[in-house]
Formats: sequence, structure tokens, C-alpha cells
Amino acid sequence: MATRQIKTIEELIKDRKPVFNPNDAQIQSLSETDKLAVWITEHVGTMGFFFIILTWTLIWLGWNMLAPESMQFDPYPAFVLWLFISNMIQIFLMPLIMVGQNLQGRHSEFRAQADFEVNVKAEQEIETILMHLENQNELMLQILKRLDEKQ
Repeated sequence: MATRQIKTIEELIKDRKPVFNPNDAQIQSLSETDKLAVWITEHVGTMGFFFIILTWTLIWLGWNMLAPESMQFDPYPAFVLWLFISNMIQIFLMPLIMVGQNLQGRHSEFRAQADFEVNVKAEQEIETILMHLENQNELMLQILKRLDEKQ
């Protein structure tokens, strides 16, 4: 079993690095197209986007079912243009959302790595503090023993 070196408080202070912000690192690593993919991924997966698509579909289908025949542009029951546009939206959004999810996954990995580094650093600091407390405890016991001997 390998023993770990317990650092002194001075060594911990000397080794202290600035806090790493994984959010900043991830944002800086994104190109403009990556930022667009993440933005679209974040907004397409909302109820607002769902309501936009639902409203567009209801208006489109309602107009082409209920409007006078001379004013319909995608007649019932085929709705060929609506199907074509809907499929194009799906075809374009599906890979774009997958790209955005991959970028968000990379961000999660950045955060996990930062959390791991913080945990390792905290463990070292806790061990140092515990060793310091143990030292203080031993010194206090020695002082108490000397006081008892003097009485």
C-alpha cells in the first residue's frame, strides 16, 4: 500500500492555483457554429418551441381544411406542402440537435473534471488540517502532562 505525502500548510498555499471555471473554458472552446448549435438545441427543446410548431400546424391545417377552396394552398386531405416542410424541419434539426447535445456532453465532461480536481484538492487540504489538529492535540496532551507532573 502506497503512503501519501501529507503536505504542509505552506506547501498547500504555494501549490494553490486560480480556480478553474469549466463554463468559461467550454464557452471559449466553442466556434461560432458550435455556439449556434448549442443555442438551437437549448431552444428547440422548450415548450415555447413546441407551442410555435403546434400553433403553426393548427393554423396551416385549419386554414387548408376550413377556408374556401379557392383560398386553400395545400388542400385537404393530402397536405403535401405541410408534410414536406415538416419533414425538412425534422431532417435539419435532428443532426443539429445531436451536434448540440454532443457539445453539451463535452461541457459536462469539463465540469466533471473540474469537480474531480476540486475534490482531490479538498481531500489534501482536509488531511493537512487533520494532521495539524492531531499535532495540536499531542502538544496539548504534553502540556497537560507537564502541568500534572508539576502539581
